[in-house]
Amino acid sequence: MGHSRPLTFAVPKGRILEEALPVMARAGIVPEAAFHDKANRALSFASDDGATRIIRVRAFDVATFVAFGAAQAGIVGSDVIEEFDYSELYAPVDLAIGHCRLSVAEPRGGLGVDDLSARASHLRIATKYPNIASRWFERRGIQAECVKLNGAMELAPSLGLSGRIVDLVSSGRTLADNGLVETDRIMDVSARLIVNRAALKTDPRVAGLVDRFRALTRVVEPA
Repeated sequence: MGHSRPLTFAVPKGRILEEALPVMARAGIVPEAAFHDKANRALSFASDDGATRIIRVRAFDVATFVAFGAAQAGIVGSDVIEEFDYSELYAPVDLAIGHCRLSVAEPRGGLGVDDLSARASHLRIATKYPNIASRWFERRGIQAECVKLNGAMELAPSLGLSGRIVDLVSSGRTLADNGLVETDRIMDVSARLIVNRAALKTDPRVAGLVDRFRALTRVVEPA
């Protein structure tokens, strides 16, 4: 059975995309030339063979587009998958790119989480991962009040918005430059291929896409 409409594939703006493009190309998804024009503000592009529409959106929106079936597949960090926990989202392949970690950080010289749990039961956290953060602190007996920020997390402690932050860390340089230290690692993060579960069952092109990416990398979990 043929499909008249191209498959929609969502990719994140930012750090993962540069590493994702060569992997996508090896799996047969190559964006048209306009995709690489930094002056182009478009969000939707054709692939060079016309078989795929590639949408370029914020990482959290990649998960939403795929979970609700507006895109059939995409690439996003495991941090985003863990934060949303959408039932319709299936992440079958670890692409082994976009490596970093999600960590707790605090002003230099502060108490660690273990010390804190013995002295206090409530803490305010600045993060764009309120679900992950609140679950992690709850397991340690700490009630975390999470203040949602979409960026500039490192400013929150110095301005009195929060005592700690939960954010992605790569080299740790940004933390150090803002007087913060990493105290606890919540999870290691890498980029994953994600697909919509319903599309996987009904559209053979999605299953084919998963097979192509699996051939390039390693499988994370069974269907």
